[in-house]
Amino acid sequence: MVEYLVILLDNTSVSYCHYPNDKVQHNLIPVEILKKGIMYAMLENLTIQFVYPEYALPNEYNDVIETIDHCKIVPSTFEDKSLRKDADVIVFNDWIGLDVFHFTSSQSYILRTSKTDFFERYLFLNGVLEKAGRLNVVLTDIETFSEDDFDKYQKILVTLSKKIEKLFAQGKSPQLNLLTDRMLLSEMNNCNAGVSNITLAPDGNFYVCPAFYNLPVVDGNEKTLDDVCQKRFSIGSLHDGLDIKNFQLYRLDHAPICRNCDAFQCKRCIWLNRKTTNEVNTPSHEQCVVAHLERNASRDLLLNIRKYGAFLPDKEITEIDYLDPFDNLNT
Repeated sequence: MVEYLVILLDNTSVSYCHYPNDKVQHNLIPVEILKKGIMYAMLENLTIQFVYPEYALPNEYNDVIETIDHCKIVPSTFEDKSLRKDADVIVFNDWIGLDVFHFTSSQSYILRTSKTDFFERYLFLNGVLEKAGRLNVVLTDIETFSEDDFDKYQKILVTLSKKIEKLFAQGKSPQLNLLTDRMLLSEMNNCNAGVSNITLAPDGNFYVCPAFYNLPVVDGNEKTLDDVCQKRFSIGSLHDGLDIKNFQLYRLDHAPICRNCDAFQCKRCIWLNRKTTNEVNTPSHEQCVVAHLERNASRDLLLNIRKYGAFLPDKEITEIDYLDPFDNLNT
């Protein structure tokens, strides 16, 4: 059942997940579509997440947005500094400014990074973990991971775990999606695009997630990129309603491997699945291995921090002998 409506306020709204947004031409959502989107959310009892571009919106838009409870997702470079200060989620598209940004415990932060930058700069996260309420690290090129990269990633997770363990020893409760999420989860907590959340784009159409609105695919028969997106990836519109073809394909209970997996923190990104396997409900080998390396590191971290009396669920993360469930099936 759909619970959340993501509203992209502009073509250039910041990406907060694995997908890139290379659009540079501004296309602010028409205010009438914005109003209709809010009304749709009210009628369907959906929670709204507004995704902002870098530039400050006209006051008229801010007034409309404030007519309903919502979550604000803004880029770290957002021009409206007062609104950025009150945003719920702040997104860094790179590491620039990360060392001088004023982090607070009341906000959540997302860092989108390539594996190369992450491998070289991960120690910068130690300072962020001391101040931020929550930090999500999103690797934008998981599909390029090699066996050597897996080894590097595993070692980095051990190093970050030691920092988190020290913070727990000081009575703090740091949140880093790569390590702490799995400790608190008892079931899958994936992206759920097309199931619990959908996206409304500036063109007035619905999409499974922002990635499918931004997908740069041209088949030669349309005049513009927007025509392509609308024809191939739209799942309905404000005018015609929601129309998800084969909606069961996005559901966890129709993913035989994933529904039996206990890497509960894995995002199981629909866009990344499609990109790497051509199946929206089937992750790639790389995505599975990365998720299981995080799971195993979380297991070790959980065992280590319990001695500090941290409030954690009374459960165990069992030891496993595989990193990709598909490989396990083939043995």
